[in-house]
Amino acid sequence: MVSSQSVTDAIKVLGLLAVSFSAAVLWTPLLTRYLYKYKLWRKEVRTMSPDGSKTPLFAALHKDRDTLVPRMGGVLIWVTTLAIAAIVWVLAGITENPFWDKVNFVSRNQTWLPLATLLAASLLGCADDLALVLGKGTYVAGGIKFRHRLFAVFLIALVGAWWFYFKLDWRSIYVPGYGDLFIGLWYIPLFVATMILLFSSSIVDGLDGLAGGVFGAAFAAYGGIAFFRGQIDLAALASVVLGAILAFLWFNIPPARFYMGESGILGLTTVLAVMAFLTDSAVVLPIIGVVLMAEVASDVIQFASKRWRGKKVFLIAPIHHHLEAIGWPPYKVTMRFWVISVVAAILGMAVALIGR
Repeated sequence: MVSSQSVTDAIKVLGLLAVSFSAAVLWTPLLTRYLYKYKLWRKEVRTMSPDGSKTPLFAALHKDRDTLVPRMGGVLIWVTTLAIAAIVWVLAGITENPFWDKVNFVSRNQTWLPLATLLAASLLGCADDLALVLGKGTYVAGGIKFRHRLFAVFLIALVGAWWFYFKLDWRSIYVPGYGDLFIGLWYIPLFVATMILLFSSSIVDGLDGLAGGVFGAAFAAYGGIAFFRGQIDLAALASVVLGAILAFLWFNIPPARFYMGESGILGLTTVLAVMAFLTDSAVVLPIIGVVLMAEVASDVIQFASKRWRGKKVFLIAPIHHHLEAIGWPPYKVTMRFWVISVVAAILGMAVALIGR
């Protein structure tokens, strides 16, 4: 028999998802008007890869897309999420209406860290996108130089690791089927490495709707894990992010109205890492994020092969561009990666709950 509290919690989580989706859809026209008015897109298609080699095939495939579609669409996701969090938190504090106490999901032990991470990483992403669209950087630099972005993400990860280790006193990770595995001080480098790895997966933002579908599945999975663990505030936060992602997808289904850009991708990757550890389910992240892992792996393989063998493994890396180059229509790549992401998210959530 389902308890009344479980029903209340489910209504909170699902209701906030609907509110987030609706709010994001409603203010998207304002964002779109601004992005197009100021022509916030690449001024020229990239012709060079990060290692300095030319990419004529990529330029040919993307010459009519990358220079006409604005970046910074990810603002829709993090602004909506933070605005809803701020509104329900303020109303819960200044009113005596118990409704707002029930829907408020801002809590010190569950959502302070992911919300702070979302804000910090998203502002970094916005700065990077602005530098790029205003012509202050190149593809290789990514607007802000890659090493500077990497260092900034490293600092964010280090603060998160410190919070987990010293504030929350976490010293072990849960391994499904085994139990808690004590790792002590190794918790800090594991957390940092995980966030850096997910930061590297930002390359998934390369086709209309691809990143939105992949991250939507991942946040749905971790929201479900949090709900089953009784972390209702964290599940509610995941649902708010998911609602905003779904709104983003509404406007990003081919042909895309805007691209996510670093403005969205940096916040999503870093918050996903935080949620993986807050739910004590970091072990299943490679399953839930299998597409993200494949994207990073294909880039690493390509770089290593060019460096040590003098030839490519893929026509273009990461792998979604390779599939596009061999003749797959972009929408087919996107939708098949969505299917993989959904199946992987369901499997990862099931594995994460083993023995709970």
